[in-house]
Amino acid sequence: MRISGGTRSIQTLMPVHDATVTAFSNALIESTDYRSSLHDAKAALAQRFLRGEPVETLVAAQAALVDALLLYLWHDAGVSDDIALIAVGGYGRSELHPGSDVDIMLLLADQKTNTESAARFITQLWDCGIELGHSVRTVEDCAREAREDVTVVTTLMESRLLCGPRDAFDAMMQATSSDEIWNSEAFFRAKRDEQTARHARYGDTGYNLEPNVKGSPGGLRDIQMVGWVSLRHFGAGQFTGLIEHGFLTEGQMERLVEGRHFLWSVRYGLHVLTERREDRLLFDHQRALAEMLGYEDARFTLGVEQMMQRYYRTVMELSRINEMLLQLFEERIVLTPDTAPEPIDENFVNRNGYLQAIDDDVFVRDPTALLSLFNVMQTHPSLKGVSAHTIGQLRRNRHLIDEQFRQHPRNHRQFLALLTADNGVTRELRRMNRYGLLGLYIPAFGRIVGRMQYDLFHAYTVDEHTLFVVSNLRRFALTRFDDEFPHCSNVMQRIDKPELAYLSGLFHDIAKGRGGDHSELGAVDALAFCREHDIDEVDAQLVSWLVESHLVLSMTAQKKDITDPDVIAQFAQHVGNQRRLDYLYVLTAADVRGTNPKMWNSWKSKLFRDLYEATTDALQRGLENPLGKPVLVDDTKQDARTLLRSEFDASQIDAVWRTLPDEYFIRHSAPEVLWHTRELINHGADRRHFAVQRRDDLTTLALMMYTPRVEHTFAAVTACLDELGLSVLDARIEPTATGFSLDTYIVVEPDGEAMTDTRVADVKRRLNTMPTDDEALAVNRTMPRRQRMFDTDTHIQFWQDEPTGRTVMELTCADHPGLLMKVGDVLFERTIDISAAKIVTIGERAEDVFYLTHRDESALDDEQCKQLRKALLQRLAKDAA
Repeated sequence: MRISGGTRSIQTLMPVHDATVTAFSNALIESTDYRSSLHDAKAALAQRFLRGEPVETLVAAQAALVDALLLYLWHDAGVSDDIALIAVGGYGRSELHPGSDVDIMLLLADQKTNTESAARFITQLWDCGIELGHSVRTVEDCAREAREDVTVVTTLMESRLLCGPRDAFDAMMQATSSDEIWNSEAFFRAKRDEQTARHARYGDTGYNLEPNVKGSPGGLRDIQMVGWVSLRHFGAGQFTGLIEHGFLTEGQMERLVEGRHFLWSVRYGLHVLTERREDRLLFDHQRALAEMLGYEDARFTLGVEQMMQRYYRTVMELSRINEMLLQLFEERIVLTPDTAPEPIDENFVNRNGYLQAIDDDVFVRDPTALLSLFNVMQTHPSLKGVSAHTIGQLRRNRHLIDEQFRQHPRNHRQFLALLTADNGVTRELRRMNRYGLLGLYIPAFGRIVGRMQYDLFHAYTVDEHTLFVVSNLRRFALTRFDDEFPHCSNVMQRIDKPELAYLSGLFHDIAKGRGGDHSELGAVDALAFCREHDIDEVDAQLVSWLVESHLVLSMTAQKKDITDPDVIAQFAQHVGNQRRLDYLYVLTAADVRGTNPKMWNSWKSKLFRDLYEATTDALQRGLENPLGKPVLVDDTKQDARTLLRSEFDASQIDAVWRTLPDEYFIRHSAPEVLWHTRELINHGADRRHFAVQRRDDLTTLALMMYTPRVEHTFAAVTACLDELGLSVLDARIEPTATGFSLDTYIVVEPDGEAMTDTRVADVKRRLNTMPTDDEALAVNRTMPRRQRMFDTDTHIQFWQDEPTGRTVMELTCADHPGLLMKVGDVLFERTIDISAAKIVTIGERAEDVFYLTHRDESALDDEQCKQLRKALLQRLAKDAA
């Protein structure tokens, strides 16, 4: 059932002659099994929805079904004639979805009214399976509670008398009217504050990957908010009233009604699909709902991604309309309408604190004003926003941003001025996107607006992520945010042209969803844009290179052994010079932080910084003069010995270090060597030992395991940590000359929270009782709900790391509890050692890299790799079955 985009009637459709309602009314008379009759009627409406019947008809029919049931049971229970039965809230509007609560009020003549029959009525409703919300009040109660709580008056405003004395209902409506309580201004302020608080609960974005159709910004509550204010101030309960009062144009009303139609269809479908009230677009339901609504997979876009893109674009449009209407309401209800405007320039004035065009022809007369408006907002930060009237003008004249407009040098200067301004760079780019102009000025950006990626890694739509990346870069550039990420800020603030970083951020994901490599396609777009805007060719090539290379630093840091001088030399060769490295470093940090806040942690920050500093050293030394491994070993030993000198004799230090290979001193920093050496001297290098160290950032835990090499340590440790719900990021395993293995694991909480003392103590306790017997190893933690929604194919590839003599294995598969333990099991069975592991989790997918050798430290040959792949695939498939 494809949802049509045509105009819908704005009138609530009360299906007086609805066949399903008629059949249900007859069933109430002929049968006493009201619950089954109601279930059958709802099922009939669900089938009509699946056949594509307009959702407006069905929402009204749901309410009519309940009307019929309530009236029948009301009379059957013999409820007193001096009690009024009133529908309130959404039910009062005759709008019910299959799982919606039915909100009613019993209005009593006074506190002495006998309510025994009414209690029977309520019990019968519960017996029928009605999700009921009810209150029992007198007129005085209604007035008192409404005076104290704006949500009560909101609910009562939409009341509908079902049965009982009309004069009591009218008295209640009069007692809670704006003439008595909550005048228009007070009501508007309270509802606006309520909306602000609600938006904050959803992160001030409707772009969450599991949005709430009702409560998220741009959702159904925002539409209702407009209706409530309109009803309170104008007595206009329908959108047509807003046209009559000059608040909406016909086109805006059409978009508002279409948006409501789509959101109603989504919500109705969710209720049908889940057979309960469910307003969250959870991953669990998105695929099935997209199929229900008629979306099909295309070549480069899944059906679920198409549905979600329409959802996000719809809520963006509804948010724009909500913003505009609330501002118009504010001007009419709160502000002084005849306030004299203050001139700003030849096109704009300040009116009541909002930027307003001087007349209705500004954008036709001077189309460049479509961009200069945002520059004016930057240079006048005291302005509260753009006036609603001017927003409407922007929208009506956006067609002027055509190819000729995009090629005009004057407009180029305006856009680049926006990127180089002292204030408001991100704020105005977001405003441009919200008003629909950014995607017109950069058409490729328009194609990613509202585009989601159906995975657990990308927390935002592509356009929202892109603007977060620019925002992160901007924060690096401003000294007032230096305390957040000092090193990134230090680098960003010394680059010569920050606007080039912002441009690379705008274009880095602009080719998502086209097929092919988005980095390469985006690089072409970025280069063309820079040349069109007359940006210096060297700078244009830099922006293009940054877009093409924006994943390289992250993948090198997270998947390669950056303690290996050859890895650093290769990366330095790719980067080429310090200028490129500086820009790439800040772009990468901003990108990773803007992809999913929960995926950013201090360990990644340290990895990126370590790679940056090692590459800086390589570039300064010269690519033709790579640093030899013996020099690295000597430098680490010298630094560590300086730290240890005050605690231990040289003989004690040397006794430990003689058992460790040179690779150990390359792969560990001096502070790590200090820690390990201290532990081994104090506890002896001839017996099992483990230690836990909380890093200075408090979010990262380092584990040191010193065990005989014959023990099943990797599988046991990862199983233990997995059972605790901790994430392993890095493992380095060093064989010693005494037959032991010195292993270091870096561990974090999945949500990036700080490691508490209780958590550290729990880790120590579990490690102390950790089983090493194969039969005892198990991870009983269940897979998180979201991850169960995805099917990820397993891929294993091998290559030889010639300089180190190791075999590298990259495993890509569904991330699940016990994965590392299973890999460790298979490797241990084949007497294959892990010398290092780089654990990368990308949402629901694991992309883990293992550096492998035989016990004699030789690499695996092709046949051994083939057999290992077969064994791993069998083990992972068996456990998944």
